[in-house]
Amino acid sequence: MTTLHLTNARIIDPEGGSITQGSVTLAKGVIAAIGGAKPKGAVEIDCGGHHLAPGIVDIGVKIGEPGERHRESFRSAGLAAAAGGVTTVIARPDTNPAIDTPETLEFVTRRAAEASPVRIRHMAALTKGREGREMTEIGFLLDAGAIAFTDAFAVTSDAKVLSRAFTYARSLGALVIGHPQDPGLSKGAAATSGKFASLRGLPAVSPLAERMGLERDLALVEMTGVRYHADQITTAQSLPALGRAKAAGLDVTAGTSIHHLTLNEIDLGDYRTFFKMTPPLRSEEDRLAMVEAVANGTIDCISSMHTPADEESKRLPFEEAAAGAVALETILPAAMRLYHAGHIDLPVLFRALSLNPARRLGLPQGRMAVGAPGDLVLFDPDAPFLMDRFKLRSKSKNTPFDGQRMEGKVLATFVNGIQVHGA
Repeated sequence: MTTLHLTNARIIDPEGGSITQGSVTLAKGVIAAIGGAKPKGAVEIDCGGHHLAPGIVDIGVKIGEPGERHRESFRSAGLAAAAGGVTTVIARPDTNPAIDTPETLEFVTRRAAEASPVRIRHMAALTKGREGREMTEIGFLLDAGAIAFTDAFAVTSDAKVLSRAFTYARSLGALVIGHPQDPGLSKGAAATSGKFASLRGLPAVSPLAERMGLERDLALVEMTGVRYHADQITTAQSLPALGRAKAAGLDVTAGTSIHHLTLNEIDLGDYRTFFKMTPPLRSEEDRLAMVEAVANGTIDCISSMHTPADEESKRLPFEEAAAGAVALETILPAAMRLYHAGHIDLPVLFRALSLNPARRLGLPQGRMAVGAPGDLVLFDPDAPFLMDRFKLRSKSKNTPFDGQRMEGKVLATFVNGIQVHGA
């Protein structure tokens, strides 16, 4: 394995909250040194004064294998991730069939390792078929490599089934990832209730559906003691409950999606289906509250919630169109909007993009420290470009940022000390 010596870099340390000028040496798959002279025989890479940070650890990525390979394959997702500075993908189990048995999990793990240039770890379903009726064999799935358990957007309505699954997960130390929504209230919704949804005549859901779902889950966490992560907090009304749970010492963390940090309900415009998300985009007030919650640490993680959809499923009336957007390749430039607006500095951003997700999952990634994995991203936060969805490496092209002027380009990506993207 070639030793790489990355010089003239602005090194972002999300743990220490600092940015320093210096060099990083990658050897044998890890960060061998920060600073110091070039080791004998090492290949020197001049970073040109650009920023070097721990690679993004992205919780909640939808990949089409098995069952929907035409939307996204492990190969295309891995290439998109590398181009976006994502070095560890945490894949969702909402596949066809669902990843709910050790055999299915072993199959996708093997396929991912063969096809992807970046690391891919898999979550398994919490209930069989993600149907909310019977919990999966959590112990066997842990043994097969499941990193967490979730039914993704299929929210279990039966609290007794959920409490049993939480109790069993707690006994094994497994992490459960929930999608905070009241399933009855949110069923069939395409927008957030309010003046805008009314004017557009769209079926809508109150932001309270998220708070109700979160408080139900947090009550079960209190009862069972399970390790719990909320995948997307998107409304200001949910933040007090989250804060109380953390203050009470519950083992709870939360994330939000890059789209809910950078877009709002007005972006739906005249029924633009590329902006249809789950949960739906919120008000500008909610968006700003989420940005502040990331800045102050109430929300721990930022994820892409990458959800590929083909043209046929998006080119439909708004109510019928598939929800979700691809974001592996756009998560970093979208996050730079928060930096350039002065809302969040780069060390705090990478705490939410890299360090906190890795810590929550018990992974060694996300750190800029000697001995940490050599998973890094070199990027220019100021480089402007015009987003062209047809240049994305994902098989599906459903990005809400198509045609928009953006800033922030990934120049190189390193995984396990090897350059997997960039010249």
